[in-house]
Amino acid sequence: METELQKSYDCENTYILERHYKFCGHNLCISQSSDSQLATSAFIWEAGLELCRYIEKQNLNFHGMKVIELGAGTGILGILAALLGGNVTITDQPCALKQIQHNVTANIPMSCRDHEDVRALCWGRDHTQFPSDHDFILGGEIVYCSKTYHLLVRTLLHLSSERTTIYLASTMWSDFQIYQFYEAILPEHFNCELVQRNEDDNINVYKVTKKYSSSVNQL
Repeated sequence: METELQKSYDCENTYILERHYKFCGHNLCISQSSDSQLATSAFIWEAGLELCRYIEKQNLNFHGMKVIELGAGTGILGILAALLGGNVTITDQPCALKQIQHNVTANIPMSCRDHEDVRALCWGRDHTQFPSDHDFILGGEIVYCSKTYHLLVRTLLHLSSERTTIYLASTMWSDFQIYQFYEAILPEHFNCELVQRNEDDNINVYKVTKKYSSSVNQL
């Protein structure tokens, strides 16, 4: 639930927007920046919020679980998972890490900081520097550019095992081949189940698991 809206400027006159949310009993203050270098990473996307609502509705248990968020942007999903007890790695392009770290500092108590890590991850390039034994992989609005779909699948294959649960939330825009990703590309290697549909905002939440014997080497 969004509860408040604030606006401010940082010392370099960069526009900062703060939004306040409450999920799973935790109050979150999430900042986004107008820095043009961040591009899509600057925004709090509605699909990410929809996945937060799903986590709350399903009362998902992250306690002691190994979690990674991909394309984190503001880091809201990873922050929520950390507050719910997960050992979380929050990832995005290098230019977004400062914004993510700001939100981590603002929302995660010092006593929980050893359960989270903020790192750069470029799909299809340095994904092998990360382990392959995650319990959960989270992604909100990371499926929108068809040129990156094979890189995302390659990264998911490396990061996951057959016991990993992946949750992806996407606005189902018709002009970005998003349905093709979920109905044709992803099912080549993963089981893909629609678990929540927001008709008003045209957002789908998918639960994804790796098919037995699927391998990154097959790509």
